[in-house]
Amino acid sequence: MRVAFYAPMKSPNHPVPSGDRLMARLLIRALEMAGHEVEVVSEFRTHAATPEAAADLEPAIGAELQRLRQKWTSTPRPELWFCYHPYYKSPDPFGPVISAEFAIPYVTAEASYAAKRDSTGWAGVQKRVGEAILQAAVSISFTERDQAGLSAAFPQARLAGLKPFIDTALFERVSPAPDPLRLMTVAMMRAGDKMASYAMLAKALRLIEDRPWTLAVIGDGPMRHEVEALFSAFPARRIEWLGERDAAEIAGLLGRGGIYVWPGCGEAYGLAYLEAQAAGLPVVAQETAGVPAVVEAGVTGLLTPDGDVAAYAAAVAALLDDGERRDAMGQAARRFVLGQRSLAMAAERLDGILRANAATGVRR
Repeated sequence: MRVAFYAPMKSPNHPVPSGDRLMARLLIRALEMAGHEVEVVSEFRTHAATPEAAADLEPAIGAELQRLRQKWTSTPRPELWFCYHPYYKSPDPFGPVISAEFAIPYVTAEASYAAKRDSTGWAGVQKRVGEAILQAAVSISFTERDQAGLSAAFPQARLAGLKPFIDTALFERVSPAPDPLRLMTVAMMRAGDKMASYAMLAKALRLIEDRPWTLAVIGDGPMRHEVEALFSAFPARRIEWLGERDAAEIAGLLGRGGIYVWPGCGEAYGLAYLEAQAAGLPVVAQETAGVPAVVEAGVTGLLTPDGDVAAYAAAVAALLDDGERRDAMGQAARRFVLGQRSLAMAAERLDGILRANAATGVRR
């Protein structure tokens, strides 16, 4: 099929790396691997910090919608509209309209709906998200948590599940040579949940400062100085700041680590967890949000109660102290991702979802 791909929060062509951009790119590759022709049809970003800012976008939204209509007067029309990650701050104002006018299926992936937002001024914007979910031939969720949320809000919606996945090719070429005491983390340095995770990690490591660990941090961002300040009490030799690295460098660096440590405050699921496990690292994270969708608790890593710094520190210490368990988890982690969460497997599953649902026509 000719697929019109749209990501209202962040285009897959956006210059700033993030998990959201990575998943958009992975979905495109999975669709192409399954034989579909994919075009990113709009770079328009609907993300708004406030309801007032969302309202200010309406004139530009109208102009972009008209551009899309005109685009397909002289070029072949899409046969399916695929929207990645619509939610109350980033709705899709184009896909539902175009799909209805062109009589093509509309599909969402990682859509979310939070009824509590309706009482905070977002009701009008979120109404657009709900209507899109109801119109969709299928809405694809990456976690059981998200799918349950959509099912509760829209019992009549068509839903399907697709496990989070990564391109494992780079990691298949890595020969893990772990340094058992080298802790690793990969994360952007920005405000919000990322900063909360860095703060929690620093607090936890202070509790186990007696262990001979080192920490290598891959990542950069606008709050780099604030993140470095969180770890300033540790001797410089214990913290290695590696900055932003490309995908191949990250795979190689992870392959030389011992344990992947990232609390994961508010993580939707966290593709970095899958990358670390593919490189043979066991994970220590919190059992929160979507993290259980990418880490097999007790098998490929340890998940601790949400917000419990002492429990998190104890879990890291447990793997530092128990080499046999750490190695077994690392090997299980690599088998898990390479065997169950590859791009090829996701392409097959995604194609099956589209054939079973989107081929049936438009949902009215």
